[in-house]
Amino acid sequence: MSPLVLIPGMMCDARMWGDLPSALPCTVHHALPTEGETIPDMAATILRTAPERFALAWLSMGGIVAMEMLEQAPERVERLALMDTNPLAEAPEAAARRAPQIARALGGDLDGVMRDEMKPNYLADPDDAATLDLCMAMARDLGPEVFRRQSLALKNRPDRTATLRRFSGAALILMGKDDRPCPRDRHELMHSLMPQSRMVIIPGAGHLPPLEQPALTLSALKDWLAA
Repeated sequence: MSPLVLIPGMMCDARMWGDLPSALPCTVHHALPTEGETIPDMAATILRTAPERFALAWLSMGGIVAMEMLEQAPERVERLALMDTNPLAEAPEAAARRAPQIARALGGDLDGVMRDEMKPNYLADPDDAATLDLCMAMARDLGPEVFRRQSLALKNRPDRTATLRRFSGAALILMGKDDRPCPRDRHELMHSLMPQSRMVIIPGAGHLPPLEQPALTLSALKDWLAA
C-alpha cells in the first residue's frame, strides 16, 4: 500500500488528526502548509520531501494545497481524500476580511482572531471545549507569521476544478454535516467533477470530523484506502 500524506487545515498541525494516523493501515507522512506565501509555493515545498508516489488526504486549507500538488505532480498521486475543503478561488467577501485579520494577528491578537472569527464556526458543538482548546493551542504554536502567510495564500489561491476533473483514481469526498466554512454544495461540486468518487457526510461534525467524529472518519478513510 502506498504511503499516505496528510495535510491539516489552516493554523492546525498533526494534532488535528487525533489518533487516526496510528489506526490507518499504511505509513503516514505529516506535511504542514507553512512555507511560502502562495498555494503553489506551499505545494512545491511539500512535494520536495513527499514520497515518490503516495495517497493524499487533506482537510480545509490542506485540501487547497493538496489540489495544487495534484496540479503540479499528477503522476505521483495515487488516490485522493478531500475533506471539508473547497476547490474554488476565494470569494471576494472572504478575501476582504483577510487584511484586518492579518493586522490583528500581527498586532498581538492572534488569540482574538481565532476565538472570535474562526474557531466558533468550525464545530458542530460550539461547547466542545476540549476541541476548541486544542485548536487554540495549535494556532498559538504556529504563530502570527504563519497566520499571515496562510491567509495571503488562501486569498490569492487559484481555482482547481479542472485539476479534479482530470483525476481518475480512487477518491473520497468527506464532510461534516454541519460544516459552515465549506458547505455541502462545494462537496457536491467535487463529487460531480470526479464521478468515480464516494461522498460521505459525517453526522455530528462540523469542519473538523477527525476530531469531532473520529470513529466515523476513520471508517471512511479505511474504506477509501482499500478501494
